[in-house]
Amino acid sequence: MCKISFIFLISLSISLFLTSLYFLNNELIYFLEWEVVSLNSMSIVMTFLFDWMSLMFMSFVLMIASVVIYYSHEYMSGDMNINRFILLVLMFVTSMMLLIISPNLISILLGWDGLGLVSYCLVIYFQNVKSYNAGMLTALSNRIGDVALLLAIAWMLNYGSWNYIFYLEVFKNNLEMMIIGSLVVLAAMTKSAQIPFSSWLPAAMAAPTPVSALVHSSTLVTAGVYLLIRFNILLVDTWMGQMLLLISGLTMFMAGLGANFEFDLKKIIALSTLSQLGLMMSILSMGFYKLAFFHLLTHALFKALLFMCAGAIIHNMGNCQDIRLMGGLSIHMPMTSACFNVSNLALCGMPFLAGFYSKDMILETVLLSNINYFSFFLYFFSTGLTVCYTFRLIYYTMSGDLNCSSLNMLNDEGWVMLSGMSVLLFMSIIGGSMLNWLMFPTPSMICLPYYYKYLTLFVCIVGGLVGYFISKISLFYTNKSFSMYNFSLFAGSMWFMPYISTYGLIKSSLEVGGLVIKSFDQGWSEYLGSQNLYNNLVNYSKIYMLFHNNSLKIYLLSFVLWVVVLFGFVLVV
Repeated sequence: MCKISFIFLISLSISLFLTSLYFLNNELIYFLEWEVVSLNSMSIVMTFLFDWMSLMFMSFVLMIASVVIYYSHEYMSGDMNINRFILLVLMFVTSMMLLIISPNLISILLGWDGLGLVSYCLVIYFQNVKSYNAGMLTALSNRIGDVALLLAIAWMLNYGSWNYIFYLEVFKNNLEMMIIGSLVVLAAMTKSAQIPFSSWLPAAMAAPTPVSALVHSSTLVTAGVYLLIRFNILLVDTWMGQMLLLISGLTMFMAGLGANFEFDLKKIIALSTLSQLGLMMSILSMGFYKLAFFHLLTHALFKALLFMCAGAIIHNMGNCQDIRLMGGLSIHMPMTSACFNVSNLALCGMPFLAGFYSKDMILETVLLSNINYFSFFLYFFSTGLTVCYTFRLIYYTMSGDLNCSSLNMLNDEGWVMLSGMSVLLFMSIIGGSMLNWLMFPTPSMICLPYYYKYLTLFVCIVGGLVGYFISKISLFYTNKSFSMYNFSLFAGSMWFMPYISTYGLIKSSLEVGGLVIKSFDQGWSEYLGSQNLYNNLVNYSKIYMLFHNNSLKIYLLSFVLWVVVLFGFVLVV
C-alpha cells in the first residue's frame, strides 16, 4: 500500500505542478461548479477554484505526503497496522485538498473538520495517556476555530451565497461583513496555533514522526495561513490586520524564546514551526500575501526534511528524544547529519538555500514598510532567536561524543528513509530560487541604507554565536538554564500557556465535580437511590423466599383466607 500510494501521489503532484506553471504563465483561473442535487428551484452546488496558487500548494502537499508515506514504509515497519496508518494519512491529505480548492465556506468547513478529526486520530495513534491528553487538547483547541467558521457560515446566510470569493470586495467597506472577517481570523488563529491557542502544537508531537513531518510542514498548521491568504483583502489597513500583526509577532518571539530552553528534539522543531507560522501571519497581516505564500512553500520543504531527519535520529537512538543524550551524530550517521544540517541552515536563512529567498525578502520588505519599533524588534529579535536555537541544536547533536554510549547505535539508517530524505534535500537546496523565479519574475526593487541591508545578516551571525556560547558546557561548567531557573521555566513552558489551557480550564470544573460526586453520587443520592432500592429488594426477596420455602402450608392458608373473604363478600351482598 505504501508503494502504490507513493507512486499515485508523486505522479499527481508532478502533473499539478506543471498545470500550475501553465496557469501562472497564462494568468488563468478556473471556477468549476458541480451541481450535486437539484430539487424544484433549489440546487446544491459544489464549487472548486483552480488557480496557480491552489494548484501549486496542492502539488507541494502531495509531494511531501508521497515522500512521507515512502519514508513511513521503513520507519513504521514494526507497526502491525501500517495500512491503517497510511489510510489515515491519505484521509488527512484529502481533507487538505478539499480545503485548498474550496471558495465556499461549507466545503471549507468539511476539509477543516476533516483535518481536525483525522489529526486527533493520528495524535492518539500511539495509545498511551500522554497521547490521549495531547489528542484531546489538539481537538478541543481546533473546535474553537470550527465554531467560528460555523458562525461565519450562519452570518453569510444574509448574503445569498456561501462563496466568499464573490464578496471579498464588499468585505472591506461593510461593517457587518467585518464580523465574518473577524470570525475567519479567529478560526485561522486556532488552526495556525497563534497566541493564546499555541499550546496544542508542541503537544501534537505525540503523533508518529512521519505525521509530524506532514502536519508541521504543509497541512494542518498551514490551513489557517492559507485561508487568510484567500481573505487577505480583509487585513490591509484594518484593525484586524494590526491586531494580527501584534499577536503573530508575539507568537514568533515566544516560540523562538521557548525553543532555546527545550531539550526534546521534536519539541524544538515544533516550536520552530510555530515561530515560522508567526512570521507568515505577521507579513500577511501587513498585506504581503504573496510573500506569505512564498515562505509557506519554502518552509514546507525544509521543515518536512527536518522532521524526517529527527525521526531517523530518534529511530536509531532507540526512541530517545533528549538532545543532551545525543552527540557526535555526524560520525555515526553522516548522511542524516548532512540532511539535518542543510535543513537547519535553510531554516536560519543561509544564503542560497530555500529559506533564504523568502525570509530575506520578508525582512527587507518589513524594513521598507511603515512599521512601529515594537513590531520591528519582534521581527529581528525572533530571527536572531531562530539562528540561536538552531546552532544550539547543531552543537548538542553533532559535536563531541555520543553521550548515551550504552545504546547500541546503528551506523546509519536504511536506504528507504535516506532516499525519501534525499528528494526533500534536493528541493530544500533549489526550491527557494526556483519559486522565486516563478512567483516574482520581475525582481522586487528594495532600496535600503547600507546598515539596514546588512542588519539581517548581522542578526543571524549574532544569534548563531549566542546559540553556540550558551550551549558550550565548558563555559562555567554549568547548564546556563538551571542558573536562572524561574526564567527558564517561564520561557520554556511557552509563558505558562499549556498550564492555562489545561489546568486553568479544568481546575474549577473538577472541583465542582468532586463536590457533586461526594454530596450526590456518594451522598444522600446514593443512600436514597441505589442503596435504598437494593435494601428494599433484599427485604422483598427474603419475604418471597419465605413464601417459596413453605409453599404447601402457605398455599392452604391462603386458600382458607380466600374462602373466608369470599363468604364474607356473599354475606354482605
